[in-house]
Amino acid sequence: MAYGQKILKGDAYKRAAIKRRHIRIRKHISGTAERPRLVVTRSNRHIVAQVIDDIKGHTLASASTLDTAIRGGEGDKSAQAKSVGALVAERAKAAGVEAVVFDRGGNQYAGRIAALADAAREAGLKF
Repeated sequence: MAYGQKILKGDAYKRAAIKRRHIRIRKHISGTAERPRLVVTRSNRHIVAQVIDDIKGHTLASASTLDTAIRGGEGDKSAQAKSVGALVAERAKAAGVEAVVFDRGGNQYAGRIAALADAAREAGLKF
């Protein structure tokens, strides 16, 4: 262990591992104007999806469980993730985006992340 490095335990260790994975993934994934990046950020309560053009540094579309269209919706967190996926796909298509590069944000492609991705695909986004 390097001098001054902090030992992480529990949830802090998990969050640090997710952040390390995301940094490693971002070295290979980048969004363009033709094919922007669909980024998924997950917390214990909420899930956020953004369609980002990395060249310009602009967010083209976004949706989350904090949006008024979804907030307070019925169902478990996976059902809410499906709603977020459908909504971000609808908003992306309205912004003229047909295909994206999927960035799972260092999270495992399972559960809520997979539910969001499947809903976005069903709504017409290609990735």
